[in-house]
Amino acid sequence: MTEPRDRYAEGYAKLAEIDGEQGERVIEALKDIAPDLARYIIEFPFGDIYQRDGLDLRERELVTIAGLTTLGHAQPQLKVHVHGALNVGASPKEIVETIMQMAVYAGFPAALNAVFTAKDVFAERHLLPVED
Repeated sequence: MTEPRDRYAEGYAKLAEIDGEQGERVIEALKDIAPDLARYIIEFPFGDIYQRDGLDLRERELVTIAGLTTLGHAQPQLKVHVHGALNVGASPKEIVETIMQMAVYAGFPAALNAVFTAKDVFAERHLLPVED
């Protein structure tokens, strides 16, 4: 019989690997108001989805950036995932290109919101100007 997985432990380790301090701050901020939401975030996206085969972490973060860009109103979450994408090997150019592709499907306002969020992250990490 296989030992049951510890989704929380696996998820927290994956959160730390991808989002580092940014992700840990989100979870910490939820503990006094919505600890169950913090646990769900750790267990489902990071404990289950990010553990799957088929996409590597870089690809998953770029897809996540695309999804958050299309929402047009998720800048705090987008900021965390831009940091995450950089942490797992995506280049600033790949992030910008992912956002630009979403202008076709989500519109220019959503893409502008996202690119300015990415610019803030790049500035924090001294990655401007974005080069090829």
